[in-house]
Amino acid sequence: MIVWINGAFGAGKTTTARELIDLIPNSTLFDPEVIGATLTRLLPAKHLAEVNDYQDLPIWRRLVIDTAAAMLAELGGTLVVPMTLLRQEHRDEIFGGLAARRIGVHHFVLAPSESELRRRVADREVPAEPADGEIRVRQWSFDHIEPYRAALASWLSADAHLVDTSALSARDAAGRIAEALGNGEVPVRAIVQTPEPTGETLASGVLLFDERDRILLVDPTYKAGWEFPGGVVEPGEAPARAGIREVAEETGLHLADVPRLLVVDWEAPAPPGYGGLRLLYDGGRLDADEAARLLLPGPELRGCRFVTEGEAADLLPPVRYARLRWALRARERGAAMYLERGVPVP
Repeated sequence: MIVWINGAFGAGKTTTARELIDLIPNSTLFDPEVIGATLTRLLPAKHLAEVNDYQDLPIWRRLVIDTAAAMLAELGGTLVVPMTLLRQEHRDEIFGGLAARRIGVHHFVLAPSESELRRRVADREVPAEPADGEIRVRQWSFDHIEPYRAALASWLSADAHLVDTSALSARDAAGRIAEALGNGEVPVRAIVQTPEPTGETLASGVLLFDERDRILLVDPTYKAGWEFPGGVVEPGEAPARAGIREVAEETGLHLADVPRLLVVDWEAPAPPGYGGLRLLYDGGRLDADEAARLLLPGPELRGCRFVTEGEAADLLPPVRYARLRWALRARERGAAMYLERGVPVP
């Protein structure tokens, strides 16, 4: 399992993690900062300049997942990971990737008061080299206090177990975490454990509309980005029936009729992904009563909303939005379309 220690920069995560491995038998420290530092040496400077934070690099997030899984396979036991995650989509991707490998995560946040946090940042030992290194590191930490507060208010406090460390030493904070784990106070984050594909996949999505013809999108907890209700077709399962099953599992709605096919889209492999066929079906229009009965059962979905085509452009990844655009055109014309990489093929 993994014990993930989150919190603001300067909150004492690494120091607490080092204390915690003395309290948890057969535990190992894994600091993803090491991966970030390595990438600064491996990737071209031009590529690094395109992001403000190495967490925004997809390769960093993939390597965190892969390295954590490899360390647990090699060492077993518990991995203690001190790492700030303030963007919910990064949390979804990393925790979801770990869940796909059947690795559970206990999520903690060190949450001192803001005045105490600022004092710790001011007193924090930071590298003096290069010449402006100390100033830049402290300013970085201060600049991220507000994003941390925003994350705490919007999603972090609901997702993790908060430990108020305002009056606690790192050893005491580690003791609180070990005690919470021992008492079962902090369950493994309930993330859908979607197995990682080992080859091309067939997936079915279903478009559901409200009385204003807006499209239903869902926000999965186990991966980044908004999506259509749906999922991977299981072996021996009819694709349309898979869409019906996924709609019922994710939203609580039971479609009476087999949905009409709108789009078949071939998604090219993009390592480490394998690609495959993506189908979109027309699940029809929901009346006000049906829309009001939408459920978010279990841990699969964080939220859902009906959106216009224009609003969907701001929520969906480009390839899914292209698929949606052509599905809507196919719905208007009454004829299914075949796409490759989101582009119609004559």
